[in-house]
Amino acid sequence: MGLTKQYLRYVASAVFGVIGSQKANIAYVTLRGGEKGRYVAVAACEQVFIWDVRKGEKVLILQGQKHEVTFLCASPDGIHLAVGYEDGAVRIFSLLNGESNVSFNGHKTAVSAMHYDSLGARLVTGSRDTDVIVWDIINECGLYRLRGHKDVITEALFLKDKNILVTSSKDSFVKWWDLDTQHCFKTMVGHRSEVWGMVLLNQENRLLTGSADSELRAWDIDYLQEEKAEGETKEKKGKTLLDDDDHDEDNEEELDESPEERILSCKKAGSILREARDRVVSLTADAKARVIACHGNDSVLEIFTVLSEEEVQKKMTKKTKKAKKKAAKAQEEAAVEEAAEEEAVEPLVERTLKDEILRLTNIKASAKIRWVDCLSCVGGELKVALLLQNNTVETYSLKTSDKTPTANKTSRLTLGGHRTDVRTLAFSSDNLAVLSASGDTVKVWNRSTLQVIRTMACEYALCSLFVPGDRQIILGTKCGKLQIFELSSGSLLETVDAHSGALWSLCLAPDQRGIVTGSADKKVKFWEFELIKDEGSSSGQKRLTLNHTRTLQLEEDILCVKFSPDNRLLAVSLLDCTVKVFYTDTLKFFLSLYGHKLPVLCLDISHDNTLIATGSADRNVKIWGLDFGDCHRSMFAHDDSVMFLQFLPKTHLFFTAGKDKKIKQWDADKFQLVQTLEGHHREVWCLTISPNGDHIVSASHDKSLRLWERTREPIILEEEREMAREAEFEEDMAKGDAPVVPGETEGEAAPAGKKSMETVKAAERIMEALEIYREESRKMEEHKYACQNAANKIPPPKPNPILVAFGNVSPSQYVLDVIKKVRSSELEVSLLVLPFPYVPELLRLFNSYINQGLEVELVCRCLFFLLKIHFGQISSNQMMLSVIDELRTNTVTKVREIRDVMGFNNAALQFLQREIESKEDVMFFADATGQLEEKKRKRRRRERAILTIA
Repeated sequence: MGLTKQYLRYVASAVFGVIGSQKANIAYVTLRGGEKGRYVAVAACEQVFIWDVRKGEKVLILQGQKHEVTFLCASPDGIHLAVGYEDGAVRIFSLLNGESNVSFNGHKTAVSAMHYDSLGARLVTGSRDTDVIVWDIINECGLYRLRGHKDVITEALFLKDKNILVTSSKDSFVKWWDLDTQHCFKTMVGHRSEVWGMVLLNQENRLLTGSADSELRAWDIDYLQEEKAEGETKEKKGKTLLDDDDHDEDNEEELDESPEERILSCKKAGSILREARDRVVSLTADAKARVIACHGNDSVLEIFTVLSEEEVQKKMTKKTKKAKKKAAKAQEEAAVEEAAEEEAVEPLVERTLKDEILRLTNIKASAKIRWVDCLSCVGGELKVALLLQNNTVETYSLKTSDKTPTANKTSRLTLGGHRTDVRTLAFSSDNLAVLSASGDTVKVWNRSTLQVIRTMACEYALCSLFVPGDRQIILGTKCGKLQIFELSSGSLLETVDAHSGALWSLCLAPDQRGIVTGSADKKVKFWEFELIKDEGSSSGQKRLTLNHTRTLQLEEDILCVKFSPDNRLLAVSLLDCTVKVFYTDTLKFFLSLYGHKLPVLCLDISHDNTLIATGSADRNVKIWGLDFGDCHRSMFAHDDSVMFLQFLPKTHLFFTAGKDKKIKQWDADKFQLVQTLEGHHREVWCLTISPNGDHIVSASHDKSLRLWERTREPIILEEEREMAREAEFEEDMAKGDAPVVPGETEGEAAPAGKKSMETVKAAERIMEALEIYREESRKMEEHKYACQNAANKIPPPKPNPILVAFGNVSPSQYVLDVIKKVRSSELEVSLLVLPFPYVPELLRLFNSYINQGLEVELVCRCLFFLLKIHFGQISSNQMMLSVIDELRTNTVTKVREIRDVMGFNNAALQFLQREIESKEDVMFFADATGQLEEKKRKRRRRERAILTIA
């Protein structure tokens, strides 16, 4: 057996540097009955971080898989968090242990809106694919898919008391859905542009919508079902589009009033003007819908309060009194006798939207706001959490009961990440510290704990390195300066005006005595380290500085410089798409490497000085021999510019990073791709490899830093390629149309599931189980026939090895076990994939299961679905009629038995509750808590009364 080259696998280890991804919203959550408003959930690429805003620490990480988080929604009980992803998947996490046991897969693209119903039993999701899906949380399955919108769904809300759903979209429509019949019964077309958000107010009797202008439109909801019972339908049917003469200019908003209204009518009540002139980015309300918060693309959050009916009446009474006084005064001042003789006219005071919704205050954040969530607490305190566009979370609190409430900033999470993109990374010589620098700060991280050791303010950094000894760091900046920082004190030692243009690259000399810098001013400069006496130090300590020794003048801007490990050659990439190699000692020209069509952005030289690899904006990587400058191979490496390239220490393997979000490992001897590291969701700007080659850190436009670790697991290239083909196949399948029930035309309602690799594999497992059942049944029949005809007893046939492996289960029990293992949310789609020839066998098995009382609920669910989709073929088959008839009788009987048992158990539990309460004089926890809160409220009222009297 010949020797084969073995590659070791690099795997994702951790994500850090990101506080909150802008793509998903921020949401208040509660942990283990903790204080309200203390914990917020934010997306961090494919993960979800739960932050304790008081301590500024991460307390829980909800692990994702591959795709970016796009929406978060906390359940009403506060125990679960629904998370929507870029690929359309939805997962329900438990906040008690951070685990996810429920997942739904129905959308083709990113989830853009999510909302629970008031009981937390159903979840509605909207997506960029324009579909709305209602999921059953308890049964872990999809109920139905609702089609009708023509653009991205921006909000979806359940009505508490009615089985109605209201959705908004970028197509400018608001649709009302009757969930009993699963159809859209009303479409509001009163918006001129996209509807970006909406909230329900006044016990769901008013809808507030925000669109692409400065208006928040309010719509009065009038439920018609009660009125029909009172015989008022004729009045409603007689209403036309032109009934309202008061709003001639708003005819466009009134188009939603159709001649025949059903279930409810929606009429424009007015609008509130925002101070911002751009579109509503997000619009939200607290749980009781008493406070509304909205913002545009700026840093100002506008907060409005919704007055209760009592407060509105008080306000209107005051308004009427003022109007009466004004009218009386005007009458007294009137000099004409006729006016004096007239009777006093009761002044008419109209009730407007401004009397019901008042502007409370504005909150000015430190940067542009991306998402907001608000929470009302005891005592009229409002807590607001803001996710900002510069990777920051800020929280504010204010008293809504104050006449002029002012918001106080309570916390700001900034330490765990940079405000702008990280453009340069470096590892310390001991592999323990990682340097990351951005447009305004440089941070040093502990690689093992991923905690920030130092944070220092700097200019816009483009390149960096650790000085030998790891006590100082050097940054090259956009304005051409070199900045030297002391790590122990975190202070800036010196700023050197090195170049007149952007300093794109710097490289440490192999003898570690100095550095070389390359800049846009067309100069390469050589610098030596020097210790000089620190004038500011009283103890006479020395500090590090840089002494300029030589300059190499070139004709083009310099993008990258690199020493060969033997310090003999210096490679310089220029803006003219060439790489020029010079002798280090004499600076004489040695080689020119040309072949790239766009500038070379990165390059590196192998440890044995034989190879030089270059990565370019033309998306190619070229491998050259350093002895003659011949191109060994040109490889198409990335789908966008190659931003970074570096060899692994003491190998001919190298890593590249590109704007296509991928990091790739290559073999420079065999010219082949070894591994692709996927995880970043935006362009990868830079990466750094530890001196021992065990760790890689990469930085991206998604604000995250990622740590990758080398494992002991070998990579088998054929397996890698097979996995890539499977992933491509699954991606193509996800793009395909959702399964359609045969014989049904595509309408407003459709099945919720989506065909995927999991559903196909589940269908294959069911088919395999049915094949085993058929084979075992045939063998048993043959054995039975043989026993009848034979004189001696024939031993039974050996069972299938799979049945033996599962504990000698019967073939019919094995089929049931396979069906039970299919994920609940994928069951219908898996049965839809199942070919019809397997269905008759399955129906006979269902009959036996129901007779034995095995998994009656699951079997009934599968049975009804199969009857629905194969109704024509089953009803036309005479052989199946007897089975269906028997199934009908057995199913009805068994379901009645189960219903009776559930009713009996429910009555028994209620009886036990009454017995315990009467005997021991104790209440259950929920009731006791409610009474305790009531007692506290009464005590506070008494204390207030005593203070007032005093």
